Amino acid sequence: MTAAIHAKLAELGLQLPEAAAPVAAYVPAVEAGGLLHISGQLPFRDGALMTGRLGEDRDLEFGRQAAERCALMLLAQMQKALGDLGKVERIVKLGVFVNSAGAFTDQPKVANGASELMQALFGEAGRHARSAVGVPTLPLGAAVEVDAIVAVRQS
Repeated sequence: MTAAIHAKLAELGLQLPEAAAPVAAYVPAVEAGGLLHISGQLPFRDGALMTGRLGEDRDLEFGRQAAERCALMLLAQMQKALGDLGKVERIVKLGVFVNSAGAFTDQPKVANGASELMQALFGEAGRHARSAVGVPTLPLGAAVEVDAIVAVRQS
């Protein structure tokens, strides 16, 4: 399945980044009880952090792309933790945090950037529960942060 996911990413014009190292006192992923809990991941494009506040200095499309970039980093963390994306049984839940101005209410549309990528890559197993929350600021000024819970196939 790993090869199929990499092929689908290439078809979408995307590639898996290197898994980001933690920026504070936590680990990127913990597997417990058949679930992989992945810490919040930030959006990087061309090596640069995608920063800004939606509804203030960034628009909806920028936010959607940032959420997609967070999803790519989630995949990189899955690959690193599991060694093989074929071990992903299901994307259970995504938590999407959007750096938003007070009047911005399109957090669910921003979150679709991450959700749609998971569904494109994993099909039905990529459909998940989700939260999409507006927050006044995120670490390092990131526009979006996404965490995940992933069911792991037991061999």
